[in-house]
Amino acid sequence: MLDSKIIIALDYSDKSQVKELCAKLDNKKCKLKIGKQIFTKYGPSIIEEVQSLGFGVFLDLKFHDIPETVYKACIEAFKLGVWMLNVHALGGAKMMESAVKARNEVNVDAKLIAVTLLTSLDRLEISQDFTDNRINVVKSLAAQAYSCKLDGIVCSPADIRNIDNDDTDFLYVTPGIRLETSSDDHHEVFTPKTAIDLGSSYFVIGRPITQAKDPMVVINKILSSI
Repeated sequence: MLDSKIIIALDYSDKSQVKELCAKLDNKKCKLKIGKQIFTKYGPSIIEEVQSLGFGVFLDLKFHDIPETVYKACIEAFKLGVWMLNVHALGGAKMMESAVKARNEVNVDAKLIAVTLLTSLDRLEISQDFTDNRINVVKSLAAQAYSCKLDGIVCSPADIRNIDNDDTDFLYVTPGIRLETSSDDHHEVFTPKTAIDLGSSYFVIGRPITQAKDPMVVINKILSSI
C-alpha cells in the first residue's frame, strides 16, 4: 500500500468541515493532522471519526512538560490508536525517554517524533531566545531525539541538510509546505518537490489542499511532482 508523504493539516474550527473534506479525499493518498484547535473543541471523538473513515492520524499536540506528565499524556494519546504523535524536544532527554516508554507500552508501531524549533521563528527571535544559532540548536535537538530513540523530528526542510544522521529510517516531518513559495505563518516555505529533494519524509500541507475546490486534484498533482 502506498505510504503517502502528504499529511493534511485539519486547521478547522468545526467538525462538519472535517467531514466535508474527508468525503472528498482518498485515504490511501494522504494522512490527517489533528492539532490543538479542533482537538481542544472535540477531544478524542474527532480522532475516532476520521480513523473510522480509514485515515491515519498525526496528533499534533506538542507535549512539553515534566517527564511523568508527558508519559501519562502519551499513554492516553497512543491508546487512541494514532499513527503519529509529537512532543517538544526542548523538554529534554528524560521527557522524550518517558514518551518513548509510553509508546512502547501501548503501540510500538506508532510513530513518535520531536519538534525542534518552530518554523514560524525568524532569526531575530531565535537570537533573542537562544545563545546559539538555529542550525546548531536544531542539530543538537535532533541528535538528542535520535539518542532517545524517537522516530524522527519536525523541522524545516532547510534544516535537514545540516543534521548529521545517516540513519535512513529517521523521519523528517516538515511543515511550511506550499504549492508556491509564498510565505504566511512560517518564516520560510517550500514546495513539495523542494522538500523531498532536501530529504523530507513527510510534509504537512494545509490551505492549498483544504481550500481547494477539488482537493484530490491538488493531491494527485503533488504526488506526481515528487
